[in-house]
Amino acid sequence: MEAARSKSPLGLSTSQAAQALGVSLGTIRRWSDMGYLESYRTPGGQRRFSADQIEQFLVTLQRGGDPSQRRDRMVS
Repeated sequence: MEAARSKSPLGLSTSQAAQALGVSLGTIRRWSDMGYLESYRTPGGQRRFSADQIEQFLVTLQRGGDPSQRRDRMVS
């Protein structure tokens, strides 16, 4: 995960986030649309994710947490 963090100051792309979490691109998009993962859009319309947020989300999943409960704790 550290290598992905240093690649772009814009954050992680959808494919980088999917690879870090071990899920498909569609799952990342769905989780973003559902509010489980916070993202922003580049001027070109691509989603970008914070590396720190992805790491925290992964810890939540590894501990058996429910990602839907993270929605209230996210701050824009």
